[in-house]
Amino acid sequence: MTESRLLLTLLFGFLAIGVPVHASLGLSGLIVFFSSDLPLPAGAHTILNGANSFPLIAIPFFIFAGELMNRSGVTDRIFSCARSLVGWLPGGLGHVNVASSVVFAGMSGAAVADAGGLGAVEIKAMRDAGYDKPFAVGVTAASSIIGPIIPPSLALIIYGVVADVSIGQLFAAGIVPGLIMALALMAMVAWYSIRRNYPRDPSFNRREALSKSKSALLPLLTPVIIIGGIVTGMFTPTEAAIAAVLYTALLGMGVYRSLGWRGILDASIQTVKTTSSVLMIVASAALFAWILTANQAAEVLSQNVLSLSSNPTIVLLLMMLIVLVMGFFMETIAAITILVPLFLPAAAVVGIDLTHLGILMVLNLMIGLLTPPIGMVLYVLAKVSDTPFEDCVRATAPFLVPLIGVLLLLILFPQLALWLPGLAFP
Repeated sequence: MTESRLLLTLLFGFLAIGVPVHASLGLSGLIVFFSSDLPLPAGAHTILNGANSFPLIAIPFFIFAGELMNRSGVTDRIFSCARSLVGWLPGGLGHVNVASSVVFAGMSGAAVADAGGLGAVEIKAMRDAGYDKPFAVGVTAASSIIGPIIPPSLALIIYGVVADVSIGQLFAAGIVPGLIMALALMAMVAWYSIRRNYPRDPSFNRREALSKSKSALLPLLTPVIIIGGIVTGMFTPTEAAIAAVLYTALLGMGVYRSLGWRGILDASIQTVKTTSSVLMIVASAALFAWILTANQAAEVLSQNVLSLSSNPTIVLLLMMLIVLVMGFFMETIAAITILVPLFLPAAAVVGIDLTHLGILMVLNLMIGLLTPPIGMVLYVLAKVSDTPFEDCVRATAPFLVPLIGVLLLLILFPQLALWLPGLAFP
């Protein structure tokens, strides 16, 4: 266990002095690796295999599809459609914010893409309508983390690869929890709005709703193509990602003619940057996790957790407490790659369903995106809304309450996540 302690000490030391996550993982792993008796070929093989996985090919395509959506004006159509449907509720644009994120979640699969793409549109519209800026920033931040829960989800793909779980089942398992998150946030929005007398749109207009829905119909088919193709067996998740890119490009270039070659080039460059960062983290974290496993850290953690309780619910609560703390300091993909191998032995002993565990871990780590010091969503919204980071933290804090409530609900009632996968993959 000496190597494990040194590994963790180096990791948090590098992070504390501002070294990027992938470099912190890689450096700490390499230092401990070369100072131990672990075989060199096995270490090199682990690093290469960490990023050499067929399901991971889906990641750049889903990122590219999200980038094309942002550059083709689809976000405005989604926002207008959502406004015509729920803008009349108390705190109308707050509900529109949440509903737009639910729809965009079925296209991008990343919280940061939601915050950066829809965030600017949503916050400006809410500010123009008379909403307080902190409220607009808070609800935008909270709703953005629905993206990685409702499929497609980059985080669930990583989890599926690491835990060797069906990505199709994980995608199906995320739908109901994502909708519950949306309802919880909408309840919070309504409560705030009634107390503060926020404005709302006039009463529901059926004709306008039909018109706006028709305008957004083709983009709304994107999640249907992705999820429907996977559930019916027509696509693998990787093939679904490719289909999403082709469909998005067809909409932007052929139907709406709002996407030019310059936009495609910019989207491609951003996709390469994001994908490179993700795969660097995955490869570095693979070595990190392998060293922990080789030093029996998983067995030690499992014994410590099981010494406290063998009740699956209590074990899940303990695991989620560890994930919550790690989410404060570590990027989502790195945390998944490191923690999942450590949790698997204990999960196997008490009979925790790995699909259920994956949904809980991703939701928990998404909450970490809304908390300092890492809090990537907060940094993005601070930039797009021209708001100090500290103010974004304060604005988002109240919305953590319903999100943590949903997490506890999913821990206590696993079937909320497992019902749909059981139905779609009998």
